[in-house]
Amino acid sequence: MIHELLENNILTIVMDRAHKKNALVPKMYSVMATAIENAPLAGARVIVIKGAGGCFTAGNDVPEFLRAVKEGAGEINETYHFMQALLKCPLPVVAQVEGLAIGIGSTMLLHCDFVLCHEKTRFAMPFINLGLVPEYASSYILPRVAGHLKAAQLLMLGNPFDAKQAKECGFVTSIHSVDLHAAVVDIAEALAKKPALALQQTKALLRQDEACVAKHIDDELKIFVEAMQSEAANEAFTAFVEKRAVNYDKFK
Repeated sequence: MIHELLENNILTIVMDRAHKKNALVPKMYSVMATAIENAPLAGARVIVIKGAGGCFTAGNDVPEFLRAVKEGAGEINETYHFMQALLKCPLPVVAQVEGLAIGIGSTMLLHCDFVLCHEKTRFAMPFINLGLVPEYASSYILPRVAGHLKAAQLLMLGNPFDAKQAKECGFVTSIHSVDLHAAVVDIAEALAKKPALALQQTKALLRQDEACVAKHIDDELKIFVEAMQSEAANEAFTAFVEKRAVNYDKFK
């Protein structure tokens, strides 16, 4: 489900559940986290994250997540491991985004250094529609890169948005109609040729608020886990699995 390829000092991590639009399950988070943590020791200078089959990721696998809602924190430990690994990664991270980038498929992009996407990519951070709250410090980072009004629009309405709006909000580097992969390769290869120590030091200097971001991840996650046990979340996820409308009366 996760493929890794190290070539020319570039580690490419591929999320591969194409039949499920690369929806993430706990094991995938764990494998990605370990790959990111081990990348410097393996000789990587740059990390590329992408999805298989023309799709980035549809976010968490809903049936798995529904199980987590019913049974407790569930996959939170694996997800948190991935969050921390990407947050603390000293290497530059390039995301190749196309198809869908839903939920954590969008919020993880806030922790990448370069985000290149196809012009037809659809993004969404629909946590509010699932009775949940934002995660991965998106409620901290988005207002700072997009402004409060844009952040409120994305996080309080939870509607899908396109590549143009994602770029306007400051978490997409460039939009491509063709040759997305070639553009990602060009940036990754250019980064791999830079002085390694200076590149890592530059990234560290750009991210001096890491402690604040890390604290916000923990603050959000505490509320998120509580929200997972709510009637609203249970109804929203159950409705999704049963392919029916949510009974909003239960949210009162």
